[in-house]
Amino acid sequence: MWWLWIPIGVLGTILVLFLLVLVLGRFRKGALLRPIVMRLARIGFMQRFFQRVTTAQMERSNPELASAVRKLNTVASNPNPQAVQKAMSRLTPAERRAYMEAAQEQGAIPDSANRQMRRQAERMQQQARGGPTRKRKRR
Repeated sequence: MWWLWIPIGVLGTILVLFLLVLVLGRFRKGALLRPIVMRLARIGFMQRFFQRVTTAQMERSNPELASAVRKLNTVASNPNPQAVQKAMSRLTPAERRAYMEAAQEQGAIPDSANRQMRRQAERMQQQARGGPTRKRKRR
């Protein structure tokens, strides 16, 4: 008869852990849950699970951003500027706009060091908004 308590104990433990994760996710916008998730992400199958969940959530909330991230993940392992520029040119204007907004929100676009880099970043943002690109006249 004691063996009946084993499944109940396992289910109870799983329920308590699930409720703990739920409470930690709601408290302070998940600040206490983030270190736990980062540690769990070191495990291979958990990292794939978290990526799949994140991608599914992104596809529901912002499909253009999800498509842009999927296209840019091809160059994530080799982040040389030419490959990134080539991948950015494959994005549609809506995808580029969604990606630039998300990158600005995350703070991934740093303030450029020199004038040329600033102008190039401004041109990319202008293209993302769908505005006209200004070409300089040659003398």
